[in-house]
Amino acid sequence: MQQPTTYADYQQLMAQIETLLQKATAGGGFAVLSPDEATELAQLSEWAEAYEDGIPLMPIKVPQSIPEMIEFKMYEKKMKQREMAQLLEVPETRLSEILRGKRRVNLAMAKTLRTKLKIDADFILEHA
Repeated sequence: MQQPTTYADYQQLMAQIETLLQKATAGGGFAVLSPDEATELAQLSEWAEAYEDGIPLMPIKVPQSIPEMIEFKMYEKKMKQREMAQLLEVPETRLSEILRGKRRVNLAMAKTLRTKLKIDADFILEHA
Protein backbone atom coordinates (compact mmCIF):
# COMPACT_ATOMS: atom_id res chain seq x y z
CA MET A 1 0.00 0.00 0.00
CA GLN A 2 1.15 3.53 -0.67
CA GLN A 3 0.06 6.95 0.50
CA PRO A 4 -3.54 7.60 -0.64
CA THR A 5 -4.23 10.18 -3.33
CA THR A 6 -7.95 9.53 -3.84
CA TYR A 7 -10.87 8.97 -1.52
CA ALA A 8 -11.07 5.32 -2.66
CA ASP A 9 -7.41 4.80 -1.68
CA TYR A 10 -8.13 6.44 1.65
CA GLN A 11 -11.06 4.08 2.30
CA GLN A 12 -8.85 1.04 1.55
CA LEU A 13 -6.22 2.41 3.89
CA MET A 14 -8.79 2.91 6.65
CA ALA A 15 -10.03 -0.67 6.15
CA GLN A 16 -6.48 -1.95 6.69
CA ILE A 17 -6.10 0.19 9.81
CA GLU A 18 -9.44 -1.11 11.11
CA THR A 19 -8.33 -4.72 10.58
CA LEU A 20 -5.16 -4.16 12.58
CA LEU A 21 -7.03 -2.31 15.33
CA GLN A 22 -9.59 -5.11 15.60
CA LYS A 23 -6.79 -7.66 15.95
CA ALA A 24 -5.17 -5.58 18.70
CA THR A 25 -8.50 -5.08 20.48
CA ALA A 26 -9.41 -8.77 20.32
CA GLY A 27 -5.98 -9.72 21.67
CA GLY A 28 -6.10 -7.31 24.57
CA GLY A 29 -3.77 -4.59 23.35
CA PHE A 30 -1.17 -3.53 20.83
CA ALA A 31 1.37 -5.97 22.29
CA VAL A 32 -0.39 -8.75 20.34
CA LEU A 33 0.64 -7.20 17.04
CA SER A 34 3.88 -8.43 15.53
CA PRO A 35 6.63 -5.83 15.12
CA ASP A 36 5.89 -5.72 11.37
CA GLU A 37 2.16 -5.17 12.01
CA ALA A 38 2.88 -2.44 14.56
CA THR A 39 5.17 -0.69 12.08
CA GLU A 40 2.56 -1.08 9.34
CA LEU A 41 -0.16 0.37 11.60
CA ALA A 42 2.03 3.36 12.44
CA GLN A 43 2.82 3.99 8.76
CA LEU A 44 -0.80 3.61 7.66
CA SER A 45 -1.93 5.95 10.43
CA GLU A 46 0.58 8.61 9.34
CA TRP A 47 -0.61 8.32 5.74
CA ALA A 48 -4.25 8.60 6.81
CA GLU A 49 -3.47 11.69 8.89
CA ALA A 50 -1.53 13.28 6.02
CA TYR A 51 -4.45 12.64 3.64
CA GLU A 52 -6.97 14.09 6.11
CA ASP A 53 -4.79 17.17 6.70
CA GLY A 54 -4.64 17.73 2.94
CA ILE A 55 -8.41 17.96 2.57
CA PRO A 56 -9.39 21.63 2.52
CA LEU A 57 -12.25 22.10 4.94
CA MET A 58 -13.86 25.44 5.60
CA PRO A 59 -14.11 26.09 9.30
CA ILE A 60 -17.58 26.99 10.48
CA LYS A 61 -17.65 30.29 12.34
CA VAL A 62 -19.40 29.83 15.65
CA PRO A 63 -21.78 32.70 16.47
CA GLN A 64 -20.49 34.77 19.40
CA SER A 65 -23.56 36.93 20.03
CA ILE A 66 -27.33 36.74 19.78
CA PRO A 67 -27.43 38.90 16.62
CA GLU A 68 -24.85 36.61 14.99
CA MET A 69 -26.88 33.56 16.02
CA ILE A 70 -30.08 35.05 14.57
CA GLU A 71 -28.24 35.83 11.32
CA PHE A 72 -26.87 32.28 11.28
CA LYS A 73 -30.39 30.89 11.71
CA MET A 74 -31.61 33.20 8.92
CA TYR A 75 -28.88 31.76 6.68
CA GLU A 76 -29.73 28.18 7.65
CA LYS A 77 -33.41 28.69 6.93
CA LYS A 78 -32.71 30.84 3.84
CA MET A 79 -34.86 33.62 5.26
CA LYS A 80 -34.80 37.35 4.78
CA GLN A 81 -34.98 39.68 7.75
CA ARG A 82 -38.65 40.42 7.06
CA GLU A 83 -39.50 36.69 7.07
CA MET A 84 -37.55 36.17 10.29
CA ALA A 85 -39.44 39.03 11.95
CA GLN A 86 -42.72 37.38 10.94
CA LEU A 87 -41.56 34.02 12.28
CA LEU A 88 -40.52 35.59 15.58
CA GLU A 89 -43.72 37.65 15.67
CA VAL A 90 -41.90 40.94 16.23
CA PRO A 91 -41.92 44.17 14.23
CA GLU A 92 -39.21 44.36 11.57
CA THR A 93 -37.79 47.47 13.21
CA ARG A 94 -37.31 45.66 16.53
CA LEU A 95 -35.51 42.77 14.85
CA SER A 96 -33.37 45.23 12.92
CA GLU A 97 -32.42 47.02 16.14
CA ILE A 98 -31.48 43.71 17.78
CA LEU A 99 -29.38 42.67 14.79
CA ARG A 100 -27.56 46.04 14.79
CA GLY A 101 -26.95 45.85 18.54
CA LYS A 102 -29.08 48.90 19.34
CA ARG A 103 -31.59 46.90 21.36
CA ARG A 104 -31.03 44.05 23.79
CA VAL A 105 -33.11 40.90 23.86
CA ASN A 106 -35.88 40.98 26.48
CA LEU A 107 -37.32 37.93 28.24
CA ALA A 108 -40.21 37.49 25.80
CA MET A 109 -37.82 37.63 22.83
CA ALA A 110 -35.45 35.19 24.54
CA LYS A 111 -38.30 32.71 24.96
CA THR A 112 -39.29 33.17 21.32
CA LEU A 113 -35.71 32.58 20.15
CA ARG A 114 -35.62 29.40 22.23
CA THR A 115 -38.92 28.01 20.97
CA LYS A 116 -39.01 29.18 17.35
CA LEU A 117 -35.32 29.00 16.40
CA LYS A 118 -34.22 26.29 18.85
CA ILE A 119 -31.37 28.44 20.13
CA ASP A 120 -29.87 26.90 23.25
CA ALA A 121 -31.11 28.59 26.42
CA ASP A 122 -27.59 28.65 27.89
CA PHE A 123 -26.35 30.53 24.82
CA ILE A 124 -29.14 33.09 25.20
CA LEU A 125 -28.42 33.57 28.92
CA GLU A 126 -24.68 33.94 28.36
CA HIS A 127 -25.06 36.49 25.58
CA ALA A 128 -28.17 38.44 26.63
